Amino acid sequence: MTKHAGKGHKYIFVVGGVMSGVGKGVATASIGTILSGRGLKVTALKIDPYINVDAGTMNPTEHGEVFVLDSGLETDQDMGNYERFLGRDLGPDNYMTTGSVYLSVIQKERNLEYKGKCVEVVPDIPLEVIRRIERAAEAAEADVTVIEIGGTVGEYQNILFLEAARMMKSKHPDDVAVVLVSYLPIPGSIGEMKTKPTQYAARTLNSAGVFADVIIARSEVRLDEKRKEKISIFCNIPKERVIAAPDVESIYDVPLNFEKDDLGATLCHVLRLPNGKQTDLHDWESFVRKTKNFKNEVKIGIVGKYFDTGDFVLSDAYISVIEAIKFSCYEVGVRPHIEWLSAKKYQEDPEAVAELSGFDGLLVPGGFGETGIEGKINAIHFARENKIPYFGLCYGMQLMTVEYARNVAGLKGAHTTEIDPKTKHPVIAILPEQIEKLAKKAYGGTMRLGAYPCELSDGTIAREAYGKAEISERHRHRYEVNPDHIKRLEDAGLIFSGRSPDGHLMEIAELPRLVHPFFLGTQFHPEFRARPLSPHPLFTEFIKAAAIRAKKG
Repeated sequence: MTKHAGKGHKYIFVVGGVMSGVGKGVATASIGTILSGRGLKVTALKIDPYINVDAGTMNPTEHGEVFVLDSGLETDQDMGNYERFLGRDLGPDNYMTTGSVYLSVIQKERNLEYKGKCVEVVPDIPLEVIRRIERAAEAAEADVTVIEIGGTVGEYQNILFLEAARMMKSKHPDDVAVVLVSYLPIPGSIGEMKTKPTQYAARTLNSAGVFADVIIARSEVRLDEKRKEKISIFCNIPKERVIAAPDVESIYDVPLNFEKDDLGATLCHVLRLPNGKQTDLHDWESFVRKTKNFKNEVKIGIVGKYFDTGDFVLSDAYISVIEAIKFSCYEVGVRPHIEWLSAKKYQEDPEAVAELSGFDGLLVPGGFGETGIEGKINAIHFARENKIPYFGLCYGMQLMTVEYARNVAGLKGAHTTEIDPKTKHPVIAILPEQIEKLAKKAYGGTMRLGAYPCELSDGTIAREAYGKAEISERHRHRYEVNPDHIKRLEDAGLIFSGRSPDGHLMEIAELPRLVHPFFLGTQFHPEFRARPLSPHPLFTEFIKAAAIRAKKG
């Protein structure tokens, strides 16, 4: 690990002011990208103020996607942005919630680890937060650890996390920086950018004993010098530490935009880090250029159950899938055109699937429950018969297997026992170890979670795409292809090209290219490993097949 002047780790806290949803997560990830570009080893943490112990039991339509780490920890979607921007896997210490922190402290107290002393909210909760932050920094051997505190300053839920930042800053003033991300509105009736909300946010932060070293000024348009000066005066911060963050075309433009105001050099100065090296974002710039120049387009339909909750919620619920599609499109050199397709529509009106012929590729993502399930199966059936490239993720692979069992293998009424426990042909069944857990109502953190190895068969699409015989991918499921039906399915032509090392779990199912241009499903979630600079190989093969179909017209 690189050390600087013997001072060890550096820490940057990113907090939000005025309103949530203005890009703290992307700002945190972008700071990581910029500092990595200066030769520093960076890791990132997310602190969520929820009492939930992890994100696994949260409804994706309310909280967004559940992002699963290699360790199996179910986390907030911001962890996905961190991994994508940093280009590396993060560990379980990089995510915490109010619930997980309190649970740890209470368990320690029950185990007499506090040696009988009175355990109090302050300082013991902030000290546990600090311990976790430092442990994550050590585990990653990081020069700089960037910590996003969820929510906004002034919220009751954030007080203890801000107290942790205050304690760390007080003890190591040269090793801790605080970045305030605040929104500067332009009221339509006034037509002028207003700094007062940001001034108020800075003072609210000050009331917690924490002072911003850098202010990232989010706004519709770029911050002008006059308002930079105003923020500098009233927020007690040098003008060069006010960073303009206007709306940009893509979140991947953000690191480049921040560097226009020398954010990397500014943070190095605040943290007393060597400041001679320029930020090297050459590879990132090359990627961003790919996102803007296209000759051709592919039209991808995502058949999902959350369609009627609105596009904004959909983008949150399926964010890793969307980004994985984009990365592979950029790699192939085509513009992604993504449309949401209602599974309910194809269930209520099976004839409506005819419209799917207008798509270059179809994808059914992961999910749970029976909502729109027959509509998804109808869409899969149409994609298979009409040679439309199809990619099924987790549930999408299971339903692809159900469709094939019903319509090719001759297993009429075949189903998943998740939906029909009494089906005559349970081609998808619950994992044996899950039965007892569900009987005990042990839902949180009890699925098959995290990274598992998978062995690939020669001569298959999967083996060709990955270019190696063994892979590791992340899981989040309770059900699997029933081993009792595998031979019948294989005899009917379905290829299980990826299996667990013991041969028991079917990880990838596909049809050969001679039968279908791309008809493949994964029990795991490949989207969790897709990165801007390293697109996922299966998504890329899917997009290649879609691009060929688009070219044929």
